[in-house]
Amino acid sequence: MTAVPHEAPEPGSEVVAFRLKDMDFCVEIGLVREIRAWTPATVLPHVQPFVTGVINLRGTVVAVIDLAARLGLGASVPTPRHVIIITALGGRIVGLLADTVSDILTLAPEVIRPLPDQIADRARDFMTGIATLPDGQMLRLLDLGHVVPADIGGAG
Repeated sequence: MTAVPHEAPEPGSEVVAFRLKDMDFCVEIGLVREIRAWTPATVLPHVQPFVTGVINLRGTVVAVIDLAARLGLGASVPTPRHVIIITALGGRIVGLLADTVSDILTLAPEVIRPLPDQIADRARDFMTGIATLPDGQMLRLLDLGHVVPADIGGAG
C-alpha cells in the first residue's frame, strides 16, 4: 500500500474544514473537487471496513471512505445531514464521508503547529500538524496521501 506523496495542507494555503465525531479536521482546498449532500452508497463485498461503498458521480464510479472509521473514531451512521467531500488525489477521485463541512479558511503560517512528540506514530501517519485558530479552535491537518490507500479510487 504505497502512499501518494505529501498531500497535507501547507501554511498559508486555503483549506476545507469539516467535522467528524465532534472533532475538527481540514484538507487542502486544491484537493477538493466538490462537496455533495449524502447519497446512499452501493455496498461492495470484500472491501476494507472503512469503505462505505461507491457512488455514481456523473458517470464515474467513486469509492466513498468513511473518514471516521478510517481514523479509528468508529464507523459513521450516515444521515441526510452528512456530506461527501469529493477529492482528486494523485489522479484518483475519492469521496470522503464527513459529518459536516464547516468553513473554508486560509491558514497563516504562524497558526500551524507540529504534533507533540507524545503522539503515536499511527496518528502521525494521518496528520501533519494542528492549526490553532484565534478563536481557540484547533484543526487537525490531514495528509490525504496517507489517509486514502493507493489501491482505492479510480482515475478521474
